[in-house]
Amino acid sequence: MVEVPKIVLEIKLPQETMKSPLAVELVLNAMHNTADGNWWAQYVKGEMRPWYSLELVSFGGQVKFMVWTEARRKDGLIAALYSQFPNISVQEVEDYARLVEFDPEKIKIWSCEMKFTKDNAYPIKTYVDYGLDKDPKEEFKVDPLTPGLEWLGSIKAGQQVWIQMIVRAHKGEQTKEAHKLINEIMKRDENTKVTGAEDEETGMSKKPTMSPADQDLLDALSRSITKPAFDVGIRAVYISPKDLFSGEFGIGGIISFFKHFNTENLNGFRPNGDKWHAKFGFPWQDYKNIRRDYFSRKVLKAYRRRLYFMPPYLSKALVLNTEELATIYHFPGSVAATPTIERIPSKRADAPANLPI
Repeated sequence: MVEVPKIVLEIKLPQETMKSPLAVELVLNAMHNTADGNWWAQYVKGEMRPWYSLELVSFGGQVKFMVWTEARRKDGLIAALYSQFPNISVQEVEDYARLVEFDPEKIKIWSCEMKFTKDNAYPIKTYVDYGLDKDPKEEFKVDPLTPGLEWLGSIKAGQQVWIQMIVRAHKGEQTKEAHKLINEIMKRDENTKVTGAEDEETGMSKKPTMSPADQDLLDALSRSITKPAFDVGIRAVYISPKDLFSGEFGIGGIISFFKHFNTENLNGFRPNGDKWHAKFGFPWQDYKNIRRDYFSRKVLKAYRRRLYFMPPYLSKALVLNTEELATIYHFPGSVAATPTIERIPSKRADAPANLPI
């Protein structure tokens, strides 16, 4: 099978990003491709359904937005980014994940993958619920990504945090369970769409009473089923010199990063206790760190290869639509005061059209 070249793109932001996460949704739409190719394309040419990795990383507090992709998709992806964010800068860079080698005498690694707190049908609270779709003034924005960016900006020198969201277009029925949940909330028959409650005076079905939480869930579900969905694998890695490693700061920080997207009546994220270092809750579970060191080497390989949907690093994917994904990964405005997010010093402008050739 022919190996398809892969690249990493770094996205540098302008001093101000005035667009809402809706602009990222439009970029994600351009990445939504369900074509798997025939057997010849898959097994001889090495083609398969395209997948990308949206990455947020911190190198000693220096926060960067990255995207990993196949080299042949570079131009299309860059065009989609510039079409929505003309003032950003997108450059191909060396893959940072290949610069770290695990030495158990010098560094310590903790990693996890995330799973939902509820069934897949429940959506998470999105930027629309926070009012970010209306492009409010910066001082009025409440962005759930901001606390996580502030934490990434506080990572100490010598430490690194990598967060990757590996995505590919979802195939199959993603709305069946959501429709079932909508019927349960509205107390209506799944086939006739008629509510079971009947008005004694008129004999007509009457609108069921709903709590504010149920109404919020119904609104979120109604939006969710109208948008393209992705299979998503979320993986996080905390790397530190052994003498600086802090479980409370590093591990707790990763868990808190995703807790900002959680709500009681909707869905949320928590570490998958069956994957990587999240397995070890007690010291006696791993004699002399043999298993921990094994997983440290293995997770570095999985992260570098950006594999999630296929062996040898196959995991159960989450299903997130473009609105949910853009909530977790978008370019913040000045409401994110993190000084270590690398921004372009001045506004990017195209060359004048009337320059002599």
